[in-house]
Amino acid sequence: MSESMWVSTSMPYLTPRGKGQPEAWGIEAAARGGKGSQRIAYAGEVPAPEDVATLLGLPASATVVVRRRIIQLDGEPIELTDTYYPAHIARGTRLAEKGKIPGGAVTLLAELGYNGVRVVEDVIARMPEPAERETLDLARDEPILHLIRVTLDGDDRPIQVDKMAMPAHRQRLRYEIRIG
Repeated sequence: MSESMWVSTSMPYLTPRGKGQPEAWGIEAAARGGKGSQRIAYAGEVPAPEDVATLLGLPASATVVVRRRIIQLDGEPIELTDTYYPAHIARGTRLAEKGKIPGGAVTLLAELGYNGVRVVEDVIARMPEPAERETLDLARDEPILHLIRVTLDGDDRPIQVDKMAMPAHRQRLRYEIRIG
């Protein structure tokens, strides 16, 4: 594995943080000698894209709250993440605002009574769309990994959908599965 490849695991991003703890990305980047940050490009209500509405179990015409973020390592963009929430969960909360959320969105969701207990992730490799290529500073022939994560609560209701785009040549996804 090259030094420029990032090994990513999902668990830290699914666990609420304790009071005063920083969000997971900052901790992970610092542990590897870097500075992790994010820029929130947009936060607010939008019509749900068809695939997001389906994943959230909402009608096609539903309104959702989205947080569009550019994830950075040492000031360079390394991932684009759009996180969608049903409007009945996120409307009127910090999830619908452009500012940072202390402890991260998963912590705020838990404070609001929405705890993720199951996650389903799908990963595909594809060529980036022009805006993704430009933001991630990719050559025309460089693919991305597109990860779609659905977080479900204890009643198996979807509470969050993440759509992530990351340069394939700089990523390795690691999954640990515990049986029993």
